[in-house]
Amino acid sequence: MSVEEIFQTLRTMVGEQLGMEPESVSMDSSFEDLGADSVDMVELVMATEEEFEIGETQEEDLGGFKTVGDVVNYIAGKLNK
Repeated sequence: MSVEEIFQTLRTMVGEQLGMEPESVSMDSSFEDLGADSVDMVELVMATEEEFEIGETQEEDLGGFKTVGDVVNYIAGKLNK
């Protein structure tokens, strides 16, 4: 799965999770700017683990998820191991 394919899937998931149009989500969108709170982030991480079948995300990795691009790159790294 390419980075672009991961982004498109994640963009849709973020849009659904946060109640916004997926087109308004970019790689540079910060979760703070998108209005995501800690509960939204936990739910999003759980959904990405299931969607991309990447296993459980380690707690220390969660702190690095500031933008949508951070999550896309994390998922790409997990899928390409």
